[in-house]
Amino acid sequence: MNQQGTAPREPQSFERVLSSMCTEPHPVAREAAERFLATNPGDPTTYPAVADLERAAVETLGEITGLADPHGYVASGGTEANIQAVRAARNLADVDDPNVVAPESVHFSFQKAADVLDVELRLAPTVDRRADPAAMANLADEDTVLVVGVAGTTAYGRVDPVPALADLADDRDALLHVDAAWGGFVLPFTDFAWNFDHAAVDTMTVDPHKMGQAAVPAGGFLARDGRVLDALAVDTPYLESTSQATLTGTRSGAGVASAQAAMDELWRDGYREAYERAQENAEWVAAALADRGYDVVDPVLPLVAADVPAETVAALQDRGWRVSPTGAGELRVVCMPHVTREMLASFIADLDAT
Repeated sequence: MNQQGTAPREPQSFERVLSSMCTEPHPVAREAAERFLATNPGDPTTYPAVADLERAAVETLGEITGLADPHGYVASGGTEANIQAVRAARNLADVDDPNVVAPESVHFSFQKAADVLDVELRLAPTVDRRADPAAMANLADEDTVLVVGVAGTTAYGRVDPVPALADLADDRDALLHVDAAWGGFVLPFTDFAWNFDHAAVDTMTVDPHKMGQAAVPAGGFLARDGRVLDALAVDTPYLESTSQATLTGTRSGAGVASAQAAMDELWRDGYREAYERAQENAEWVAAALADRGYDVVDPVLPLVAADVPAETVAALQDRGWRVSPTGAGELRVVCMPHVTREMLASFIADLDAT
């Protein structure tokens, strides 16, 4: 008990967490985060050790996403990286009324970006839960500064046709951003065309604190060309470093060190094993739900959505399961590294009991 007479709080257990895209960090990531907790990569001249780790992390993220000479940094997460992509595209363009064209399946962080940056966000309908290049082309014009695709959508784990979106961006003289915040650490082991090596992608979001098993917060913002970071940089007159391209100023070195430690430990074989296990679990739970008469969205990546009624979802939540619905109301299960077959079997047993 503390001096106020209340029991100390414990961190969230992951044993019933099924809809989160965060997971328990790998032990090496946890240890690295603790060692670098007080360092600030926002001032790399004062904190050169963590700055070196950040450069190594960006290099590794480039290797994972097919980019030989990456520019970027370890961000707080996908929201910051997506905002930075919009900000860079706006700053580089010479238009009075910039707009961003994206599929309606895009993450809600782009709504925040549009609001903060005073940029119009145009959302196109999808086809089979993926971006429709033709519909997006109808919305794009000479003021379009950024075209957005998603590689692993939040609701259904779908991968947009990135090469076709690259053609659209080129036609409109716009940048192409791919949001691979969740999918970036599983897609290297699939046949999808999604990364810098597959198409003329300009910027990308990829988060080590999701499938990468780093500690929160550890996002990733990558750019093919250094001019993108130049377009984001501001002077920092009272720091040892002279400029800063990141959105936040002071940043904890915990995320940087954790990300590089996890990637150094797991890339490439460890991530492949985690993906294969997660995909097998997704297919198992999808089959279990289909056997019980629910309509299930085929899991092309380790994410399952099924039309479980809202009252049943509420009953599962009452039993302690941390599950959430898609925008259309389906039950959503994300097979993160902490999700085991035994955990899913227990979940299905509770589903049956409701």
